[in-house]
Amino acid sequence: MHGNRSATRQYGIERREFLRYMAAVSAIPTIALRAEGEVTGKPQFNGNPFTLGVASGDPESDGVVIWTRLAPEPLAGGGMPSEPVRVQWEVATDEAFADVARKGTALAMPQLGHSVHVEVDGLEPLRWYFYRFHAGNETSPVGRTRTAPEPDAMPDRMRFAYTSCQHYESGYFNGYPHMQQEDLDLVIHLGDYIYEYKGVDNRPRKHVGSEIESLDDYRTRYSQYRLDMTLQDTHRLFPWLVTWDDHEFDNNYANLVSEEEGIAPEEFLARRMNAYQAYYEFMPLRRRSFPRGPYMTLYRRCRYGRLANFHVLDTRQYRTDQPNGDHQKPMTGKVFDPQATMLGPRQEHWLMSNLLQSTATWNVLAQQVMMAPLNRGEGEDRRYSMDQWPGYEVSRRRLLQFFHDRKVPNPVVLTGDIHVNWVNDLQLDFQNPKSPLVGTELVGTSMTSGGNGGNVIAEYERAAKQNDFVKWYNSNRGYVSCEVTPQEWTARFRATPFVDKPGSPLLTKGTFVIEEGHPGAKSA
Repeated sequence: MHGNRSATRQYGIERREFLRYMAAVSAIPTIALRAEGEVTGKPQFNGNPFTLGVASGDPESDGVVIWTRLAPEPLAGGGMPSEPVRVQWEVATDEAFADVARKGTALAMPQLGHSVHVEVDGLEPLRWYFYRFHAGNETSPVGRTRTAPEPDAMPDRMRFAYTSCQHYESGYFNGYPHMQQEDLDLVIHLGDYIYEYKGVDNRPRKHVGSEIESLDDYRTRYSQYRLDMTLQDTHRLFPWLVTWDDHEFDNNYANLVSEEEGIAPEEFLARRMNAYQAYYEFMPLRRRSFPRGPYMTLYRRCRYGRLANFHVLDTRQYRTDQPNGDHQKPMTGKVFDPQATMLGPRQEHWLMSNLLQSTATWNVLAQQVMMAPLNRGEGEDRRYSMDQWPGYEVSRRRLLQFFHDRKVPNPVVLTGDIHVNWVNDLQLDFQNPKSPLVGTELVGTSMTSGGNGGNVIAEYERAAKQNDFVKWYNSNRGYVSCEVTPQEWTARFRATPFVDKPGSPLLTKGTFVIEEGHPGAKSA
């Protein structure tokens, strides 16, 4: 994999040439959201145009974004004409739509794969709503969504679930049917929503040709996933907060550096532009996240009154290259580079500013890779993942020091990526067992990636024993269900014993509680 080379030096091109290319790509105009020319108001479809369902996300106190995509032939390019199509939408307080609160029209644009993102406002806070779309003579399934509380309100509780890493070929999404039975206000997805591999094989790739590259490729892959009714129905029933990790584009990429050797930056960025656009097209995101060429601002805040403040992070697009490769290495050398960054300066400053201004009881970081420095080596051979926060040690320590010095109330870090549950105390100084606790990390497992799981793995057993901050680990597939009140946070680690066939039961493998004002999780 890549060492710590800049993109320009890695590919042997002149810096000025590269910067000229970057400027040209950045100037690619944003896809127009207004239609020019003929608009189809009464389209005729060869089949159901709402095969991919509906979704909602990014809830605020007065509104939410609702989503659909017209695709009668979702695995064959969508099956839509090249013209914009007028779509009607409705939001009601009841499932029968007798009391319509808001309605309007939107355009399903061919440039955006006939996806529709409507930012509905004027709604009441902390209320369930129902929504649907109409195109021609067809009507979508009815979706359900919920607004957030008013910013200065303190709700009695909220409930949400989070998961990540749903490799389609690894198994069935058996956690979602159980998630649908829970009384949730929100679902959070922490990345690896799709996998970019061309085949069913998860082995290391030798060249970029083993991955999907074109916009059509990515659209088809998302359609394949969204046709899974367990996933589609979970989108339909709850509002979602989403962020990506690496497999939505390229495994273990770091900013402008690919996992693969010898990929020219223009090739890399062209593919990233396709990946980012497809992600936007298929997710219930607001226009603030609209892609601009190979760039897309995904980090953002979601407030749930004064109870919880969710800071959704992007730990891929702005990071510097992993030091010494992206595998397990000793914490030496460039790990301590003060210029190395996981979030990039702008996102890091945004996060710190929001944490300073937060009036919430719980301050949540919804992000991708493990923050605690998990030593996975043996004896004196201490080894840490260079793709996780310990590979960016100065950046990691700076954030934890900020938690401590600025007395950030109740930081809770939600993590995905590694297909294993971990419950970690976040210490100011992990080399000092008596160092103060400054937060708590709850690592969610995968939905399917890694297969059935549930087995005892020697490396994990060893890591759990030799890292004092680890309170628990579990290798099942599943999700985490959280209940948050002003007094305490309860995390229930839900597990599906198998994913190689549908219909798995649900087990609660562990329950942990964080008390307000007392960082660190305790087994319940």
